[in-house]
Amino acid sequence: MKKALSLVLAAAMTLSLAACGSSGGSTQAPATTPAQTEAGSKAEGGESQAGSEAATEVPAANFKIGILTSTVSQAEEEYRAAEAVKEKYGDMIIHQTFPDKAASEQETTISIALSLAADPDVKAIICNTAMEGTAAAMEKVREKRPDILLLAGVPSESPDVICAAADLVFHPDVANMGTAVAEAAAEMGATTVVHYSFPRHMAQPLNIARHDNMKAKCEELGLKFVDGTSPDPMSDAGIAATQQYILEDVPRKVEEYGADTAFFGTNAGQQEPMCKAVFEAGAIYPMPDNPSVFYAFPGALGIEVPEDHKGDVDYMRDQISAKLAENNMTGRMGAWSAPMHTMFINCAVQYAMDYCNGTFTERADMEHFTQIFSDFAGGDVSVRVYEDIESGKTYDNFFVVLGKFITL
Repeated sequence: MKKALSLVLAAAMTLSLAACGSSGGSTQAPATTPAQTEAGSKAEGGESQAGSEAATEVPAANFKIGILTSTVSQAEEEYRAAEAVKEKYGDMIIHQTFPDKAASEQETTISIALSLAADPDVKAIICNTAMEGTAAAMEKVREKRPDILLLAGVPSESPDVICAAADLVFHPDVANMGTAVAEAAAEMGATTVVHYSFPRHMAQPLNIARHDNMKAKCEELGLKFVDGTSPDPMSDAGIAATQQYILEDVPRKVEEYGADTAFFGTNAGQQEPMCKAVFEAGAIYPMPDNPSVFYAFPGALGIEVPEDHKGDVDYMRDQISAKLAENNMTGRMGAWSAPMHTMFINCAVQYAMDYCNGTFTERADMEHFTQIFSDFAGGDVSVRVYEDIESGKTYDNFFVVLGKFITL
């Protein structure tokens, strides 16, 4: 499972990330319970605070927090979120980036982490997305600075490896996203759900679990479930063949099953053409595999994002909603209220700040973690302990998250 799950975590996160560079993001508040915890919103109406100015004053602190993300070219959302946090908290935040070729430059990652730990004021290090080499880097930091809180978001390494090195690991709840997609599709008026994938992806345990959960929930809700197979973007024909197939097949499916057909795909390369084809056909797009408003929507809907609105969640939601309204498709597309990596960066920073300020003492505190995510997302965030699909092994310091679903 180690290798398979590592691949799956990475593949499931082909979701499109958003990160990296040398600056910061935004932040929020506290958390909830054990093994499976669902927390309600503290914001009436479930409005997300993501992308807007926080109402709290920036606290004076005698500590610093290091953030290690992908570069802007590899994961813009993540990078912009870290920039915003840096802008908000100033010198309290130190933002560094993983090397672009992290898998083959793990010594560089170790070096960067140790440079952060060399500053005695650094009391927490957050790695998101936690690339190959993160566990080794954290082990080296732990040898020199056992006091530092180590957080790893969306890891590329196996649970056994990363959970042994980090104090807390977190990742989207890929398996239970299947249930969430089916529920969202039903809420949007779908009568049919089409699930696109290909054999390579459907050999991965988390993708299988998401598919099976989606199918089971569709059957429970009385929705027709249809398996669609697109070309693998890693095949000789490449991503262009995948995209062309999706562009051509979505209208065929709509003709066959009607406009109240919802579409979901397991691969990043499927998302933009799927969103575009759904928009043009007047069908339903419950959410991308990476349920972020920054993902697939801008390119598919022709939304230009000015420099001063990069990473602005509210702006992007408004632009998407306006485009949908023009096509009489209000409520026919959806996402999470807070984009995945924006939420992960902001909430990890708040979690680290609260820990450093002594608000809680357990390094992997699910109750506090859940409350922070729920407050940031506007409620309805589900958090549970990760359970290995094949072995049944659970990891008490590995939390998986489902964000708050919204229609656009």
